[in-house]
Amino acid sequence: MLHECKITYSSTGVNYDAMDPFKRLAQLRARATSGNFDHFGIKEVEASRGESAYVWEEKDSYRAFVIEGLGTKNLVADKTRKITGKTYYDAIAQDTVAMIINDLIVAGAEPQVVNAYFAVGSSDWFSDEKRARDLVEGWVKACNLAGVVWGGGETPTLKGIIEPDTIDLSGSAVGIVKPKERLALGDKLTPGDAIFLVESSGIHANGLTLARTIASRLSQGYATLLSDGKGYGESLLTPTHIYAGLIRDCFKAGIDIHYMVNITGHGWRKLMRANREFSYIVEQVPEPQSVFRFIQEQSRNDDQEMYGNFNMGAGFALFIPENEVTLAQKIALAKYGWSSQQAGYVKEGERQVIIKPKGVVYKSKQLGVR
Repeated sequence: MLHECKITYSSTGVNYDAMDPFKRLAQLRARATSGNFDHFGIKEVEASRGESAYVWEEKDSYRAFVIEGLGTKNLVADKTRKITGKTYYDAIAQDTVAMIINDLIVAGAEPQVVNAYFAVGSSDWFSDEKRARDLVEGWVKACNLAGVVWGGGETPTLKGIIEPDTIDLSGSAVGIVKPKERLALGDKLTPGDAIFLVESSGIHANGLTLARTIASRLSQGYATLLSDGKGYGESLLTPTHIYAGLIRDCFKAGIDIHYMVNITGHGWRKLMRANREFSYIVEQVPEPQSVFRFIQEQSRNDDQEMYGNFNMGAGFALFIPENEVTLAQKIALAKYGWSSQQAGYVKEGERQVIIKPKGVVYKSKQLGVR
């Protein structure tokens, strides 16, 4: 059943135009604290402010740090469990670790340690042994996929802030950039660089607020079948790819990675995240998974809205020399079974993203992350 009213991402309560000015304010004020590094004889890499990971320089390496959260995807798991009987918290754990790690590696960092933050509205949440065990075992599996140590974490009970039957999942991670030449903050971007896109597994963990709004308006809710025969809820709960291994292997193979983007919030607008005056020309796009087609149909959003907020089948972008694309594709397919493609190129010009097959253009003012 199609609904007459258009459902945009901002209309569901997620308005980047409202959030981004606060983020920029916080960045500006945070910069004033950088002198505190003087106590340690180290210094920040100022260019990392506004990037996905914060970076500082040590004697023979750089260190990168990230804190990230899952968002509301676990609410989909809770609803879908009532349909299938599965908790899905093993997959939800992987989503959370992926959100953290995929932001860390864009700086060229090798993940080292991740910590977990599991906040609940009632301590009774942990009494569901199956769900709790799935969460822990899924977190361990995800750490092994990322090649990272789980160092510890925090499990606060926040009565009155979090709903009693809900958990807020997030975490942080630190990684090392060594050798220093692997640091990728945009300064290496060169006109002619290939935009190399690696597949997503599906929606990952961004855009779930809109996806949940759609479910609330469907007569069958998360049990609604998509064109591929899978239920809407289960399709949304496909765990997020963790790209740390791929990036590690690309570096080992000698691929000269100039820049990387984790395609999450802000969708394909993120392709112009680097603080450089370049145009990003996309000439090929992957075929989005059926869940995206369903969301677009039900929300009545155009391609401008969809590609500006969802990954649309592309979860991660590498900017590399064109002559290294074939090697990167071989690594992605042979070791991980992931599809990938040279989607476009970087050229001198106004800072913008042009998705030619869709007739979509995003200008620099539409990405206010720094």
